[in-house]
Amino acid sequence: MSNAVTRARPGTGGRTSAVTMLIAAVGVVVTVALFAAGQRAWEYRSPASHLVLETVDACVAVLVSYLVYGRFRRSGSRQDLLLLQGFALLGLANACLALTLAQTEWVALLGLWLPPPLRVLGALLIAAAALLPRRSARSAWRRWLLAPLLGVVLVIVLVVLFQRENLPGSEQVAGGFRPPISSHGHPALLITQVVSLLAFAAAAVAFMVEARKRDDVLMRWLGPACALGALARANYLIFPASGPDWVYSGDVLRTGCYFLLLVGAGREISRYWGAQAEAAVAEDRRRVAREMHDGVLQELGYIRSELAAFASVDEERVGRIVASSDRALDEARQMLVALGRAGDEPLADALERAVEQIAERYGVALALELDASITADTEQRHALVRVAREAVLNAVRHGRAERIRVRLAQEGKSRLLEVTDDGTGFDPARRTSGRQGFGLTSMRERAEALPGVFRLESTPGDGTTVQVRW
Repeated sequence: MSNAVTRARPGTGGRTSAVTMLIAAVGVVVTVALFAAGQRAWEYRSPASHLVLETVDACVAVLVSYLVYGRFRRSGSRQDLLLLQGFALLGLANACLALTLAQTEWVALLGLWLPPPLRVLGALLIAAAALLPRRSARSAWRRWLLAPLLGVVLVIVLVVLFQRENLPGSEQVAGGFRPPISSHGHPALLITQVVSLLAFAAAAVAFMVEARKRDDVLMRWLGPACALGALARANYLIFPASGPDWVYSGDVLRTGCYFLLLVGAGREISRYWGAQAEAAVAEDRRRVAREMHDGVLQELGYIRSELAAFASVDEERVGRIVASSDRALDEARQMLVALGRAGDEPLADALERAVEQIAERYGVALALELDASITADTEQRHALVRVAREAVLNAVRHGRAERIRVRLAQEGKSRLLEVTDDGTGFDPARRTSGRQGFGLTSMRERAEALPGVFRLESTPGDGTTVQVRW
């Protein structure tokens, strides 16, 4: 998936922090309430529900690890590599539940004792991804990125098999990730729960801070997800399970953690395909711009140059045709520039570029007062630029203005675009015809479609003011 490093948009980091802290606060309140009500306040025995939760968690972990693999292939960052390895271990740990159903004793024992170390290693890798500085991983990791994980799994399997006679069996240990039935159980399981809790808590805080710095969809969801993961480990410590087929609050919190990861993965995929669509549109715009430059603009320029030969036949008519050709060339150049510009160009920059081209071409003085903090979406930006261009062109061609002022400002709760000139002006009460009349109608329609209000003030001999307020 796309992994461009950009500065976080205003407000996104704050919302991520608020969500993370809210989830942590709710989880703490629920845990305290359950502890006050008693260890068995919320539990029920359901082998089917237990199996469903484990399966869902395993599938989500595998999906997220595959997603992060795509990110790593594009970014090559160490952070994505550690996330990939961490989620791969968590998915493998959840999938080991199936081993407990085996008839062979040593295979079932692997199903009980393999997940705990895998989960604690996965949590530590995720915490490392959150805490370590963002750097590029070595190129060799692109080919051998999962080799260390396979080696670690093999070592754990061998240790469990050689020590199986010294390990408690299924009658002493709850299934999979759960801690011992009582405090007299194996201390290794208790240690893994504590380490996992600390790792997820540290990762939640670090990802929350990271979300403030970068506009990364997945990072914004990793913070809340790790907060739920830490609370799930705390619940497993406070409310140890009675057996592998019982469902507890920790199970619900853990599945909630994976649900948030699934949402983050969905948002990441959506952004990726959105970026792909934008890239395709940008490429198509560049293609159309090339075709216009090599075709339409060249032909219009040729037509205008050949008109000079007919000036002696009908000078007035040829003058009108030359003027029309100039307007067509100006519109074509403006379309060419617009096609070559990025879709997220600031409104102030787009206005400045558009009106300065006209001012330079006709040699008029231009005063700009543009508030760069004012934003507009793509359609609004296009409409406002067209209104400003039309107002400046009318001032130059029809009003013979020598000085034009363009102002973009915030006034109260509304935004204002104003174009003022010192031209000859006209009487707005009189119905205009021809291009000027159509231009005024076009400006009004564009302003009302923002939605906004169009206002024109003009006095013969005293210039014209065009305002768009939205």
